[in-house]
Amino acid sequence: MQELQNESLRDVVQFHGHLCPGLALGFRVANAAMRELCADRPHDEELVAVVENDSCAVDAIQFITGATFGKGNLIFRDYGKHVYTFYNRRIGKSVRISEDYRGFDVDGRFTELKKRQESGEDVSREIQEYKMEKAAAILRAEETELFTIKPVTSGPPEAARIRASVRCSMCGEKCMESRKREKNSAIVCIPCFERK
Repeated sequence: MQELQNESLRDVVQFHGHLCPGLALGFRVANAAMRELCADRPHDEELVAVVENDSCAVDAIQFITGATFGKGNLIFRDYGKHVYTFYNRRIGKSVRISEDYRGFDVDGRFTELKKRQESGEDVSREIQEYKMEKAAAILRAEETELFTIKPVTSGPPEAARIRASVRCSMCGEKCMESRKREKNSAIVCIPCFERK
């Protein structure tokens, strides 16, 4: 595939483990965000990424932007949307990128392949070929075909804070103080709190 001649894309694929449509989309989103925010890959938390899904795209965003859960500058909101908001704390600029690619809206091929697969037919090779075609199309598409980019007027999320740990009175495991719950006047972790 011609698109894999790009060294940065090859690195992202190696990090993720394979090329797929989600990774291709995340690659395009992350590069657009870095350009829009005039950013290089940061060393710490100056760039924040808020992702609204947990798809393969997020791996590309982590790799390119340097935003990670561990540093607290990768924030996950489980909305199931291909929407990504980035904040550059250093320059005070923010951007929201929402996927709007219509290149596959009338393509019923994937639905047909899934039906054949569910009926027991081995279509794994065809599905893989379809995914590669879709990834290639995303990598080749004009940026204006792929997504809408808008500035964000709100400020960045609060910087990550180190929090104390407390011990759950039920299971004995430690949990972050900000996530503790109270059950029968005792401090408990979320899983123990939700246990009946």
